[in-house]
Amino acid sequence: MRHGRGLSSSAAAGVGTKLGDILLAASISKTLSERGTLTADLESIPLSESLVVQILGRNSLDVSRKVEFFRWCSLRNNYKHSVGAYSHIFRTVCRAGAEFLDQVPVLLSSMKDDGVVVGPETFKLLLDSIIRAGKYGSAIEILDHMEELGTGLNSFVYDSVLIALIRKDQLGLALSLFFRLLDDDEGQGGIPVPASNVCNQLLVALRKADMKVEFRNVFEKVREKKDFELDTQGYNICIHAFGCWGDLGTAMELFTELKDKSLNSSSFGPDLCTYNSLIRVLCLVGKVKDALTVWEELKGSGHEPDAFTYRILIQGCSKSYGMDDAMRVFNEMQYNGFCPDTIVYNTLLDGLFKARKVMEACQLFEKMVMDGVRASCWTHNIAISGLFRNGRAVAGYTLFCDLKKKGQFVDGITYSIVVSQLCREGQLEEALQLVEEMEARGFVIDLVTITSLLIGFHNQGRWDWTERLMRHIRDGNLVPNVLNWKANMEASLKAPQSRKKDYTSMFPSEGNLREIMDLIRSADMGMDGSTGSEDDVAQPEDQWSSSPYMDQLASQMKSRNISSQTLSLTRGQRVQAKGIDSFDIDMVNTYLSIFLAKGKLSLACKLFEIFSNMGVDPVTYTYNSMMTAFVKKGYFNEAWGVFQEMGEKICLPDIATYNVIIQGLGKMGRADLARTVLDTLMKQGGYLDIVMYNTLINALGKAGRIEEATKLFEQMRSSGINPDVVTFNTLIEIHAKAGQLKAAYKFLKTMLDAGCSPNHVTDTTLDFLGREIEKLRYKKASMVRTSKDDSS
Repeated sequence: MRHGRGLSSSAAAGVGTKLGDILLAASISKTLSERGTLTADLESIPLSESLVVQILGRNSLDVSRKVEFFRWCSLRNNYKHSVGAYSHIFRTVCRAGAEFLDQVPVLLSSMKDDGVVVGPETFKLLLDSIIRAGKYGSAIEILDHMEELGTGLNSFVYDSVLIALIRKDQLGLALSLFFRLLDDDEGQGGIPVPASNVCNQLLVALRKADMKVEFRNVFEKVREKKDFELDTQGYNICIHAFGCWGDLGTAMELFTELKDKSLNSSSFGPDLCTYNSLIRVLCLVGKVKDALTVWEELKGSGHEPDAFTYRILIQGCSKSYGMDDAMRVFNEMQYNGFCPDTIVYNTLLDGLFKARKVMEACQLFEKMVMDGVRASCWTHNIAISGLFRNGRAVAGYTLFCDLKKKGQFVDGITYSIVVSQLCREGQLEEALQLVEEMEARGFVIDLVTITSLLIGFHNQGRWDWTERLMRHIRDGNLVPNVLNWKANMEASLKAPQSRKKDYTSMFPSEGNLREIMDLIRSADMGMDGSTGSEDDVAQPEDQWSSSPYMDQLASQMKSRNISSQTLSLTRGQRVQAKGIDSFDIDMVNTYLSIFLAKGKLSLACKLFEIFSNMGVDPVTYTYNSMMTAFVKKGYFNEAWGVFQEMGEKICLPDIATYNVIIQGLGKMGRADLARTVLDTLMKQGGYLDIVMYNTLINALGKAGRIEEATKLFEQMRSSGINPDVVTFNTLIEIHAKAGQLKAAYKFLKTMLDAGCSPNHVTDTTLDFLGREIEKLRYKKASMVRTSKDDSS
């Protein structure tokens, strides 16, 4: 060279070789692009690993040609692909997309024949790409293939596959792989145990999918594994899941176990999430008083409540009609610097309206606006529904019209609420106009709205209006399904039935309704901490515990061996939430309501029997409807048979169920037993809503226990529930019939002072009260006249 030193002969030869390889790779790539491997020009080319890798790395060469060339090389004599070549072709196939992933099994088979094994990183890339493409079965086959090749896989590979399957909702495959990893012995198969965070994600997915059996199987399998241990998050997940499913005993047992382990490890033990889960569990099973006590205890244990703690307590208190406690928690939440969100305000508004505290609810709504919290459609739905339920129909409809003008503050449920109210008032023409407007604005007319209209049509005999309804249904299959179901149902009802069961009771019962205490007393022995002697309840061993009350509850649950709840306090959901899966039972409930409202008990029973024979499983609402009808007709043994069948079908009773039972006991003249049932339910975590209070006040009053009825009324007011017109009508009637006219008049004055508007029942009761007062005046006048005659 002119400048600097020249290259040595060996260096020059190396540069020439590299340049020759580059030119050869370019020539082969051009040949492959034009004619593929079906050419004699490639036969004379000597293959090497560097040459193959260079060709596979050419961006100008199509992926299909690269795969074709790779497979052609595999068929050449005296040549085997290296680990690098296989890694390169696998990366190429994965980056090319899902259409080339079908080549993976062939390439894996070729790799096995060559006796070559790529590294775990390449296998992980393959698994991620296949799972991303939705080929979950192929991912499991690759894992099997890896095990056959004897690849030493680390836990990271398996964990990533499990997490990917879980996030893709492939829980069946995830469970299969998880159990296989747990069943394999580390010393034999060499498969690592899944990490705790993977197990936690699997448990969370199973809980969200409501897969109770699978959740418990994973839980028990993990606890049997000696080299696997749940962490604090895993315990929290299990406590929350078992508590939500009503297994309070297991939830408390896990808390005790977690706390015992914390004695040996400073980094392991209950945290704020644990206590939040336990408070939520206690609220879900109705033990709100215990939840409030645990909350008070929590504040002095070193764990400061957070926004979730306050929200859980407010929801629990509001659902159990403890509005005074709910407002106390709400005020403390604000005092401690937490800003309540829309969900908290919605919960409080719903509770206040259901507790008949309309003024307080309206004031809270104004405070919500002033605090700058955005009101959602649910907020407005709660307000409109609450105004309707509390006799403020005009105010509710006015609010609805104002929101419609603003455009974005109403949804399909808002329309459904108003349509249902119009149907209850018999204004079917206005309801249909609203449905037309609802469809025009793009809202889906769901089964709840259609059910309200069908009941209204039936009550007024206007089945010809269903054609008008069909024109405004966006879901084209819904109304035809409803009408076909109705036609088939009517045909089944008219069809002759077998007479073999004519003299067989539909709901055979053992005993009668008076034996209700025997059924729930056993649960009371476990749920009530005060039942039994002090020696029966194990006292907490840790005298320096930061949560002694929580420890005591856990000890009581363990000593009583409580594994499940006997009372369901969960709220019902709109039938649209389950869709077509619950269509049959939703329609059964609709027509049961229609028939029972018309007093057609025989038709309702026949409908129930037909669909029970078809395998349609009744829900709690179905059984409650049948029990209510039997109690109203005085068929108490049949009502008891329905209640027993609920237990056999593992259909948990709710507050409405026990409300019917108390109503039946009152009609049987067993108000004393009704009060005992009520006290027992309260110990089990039940609560009294306004319907339950009214039912028991009426039962006590008709049994002549006026003083107890009056005390129950005072208890109702002190608990934060405002009496409604039914309450006052009942009190006025029972006092008037008992001859306590001054007390009856006092309740009338209290009713008017409270702003409770009278209804037609009030007028009838007042007429009776007026006649009784006139009789009393006449009696007093007669006595005075008689005394004057005697003195003269």
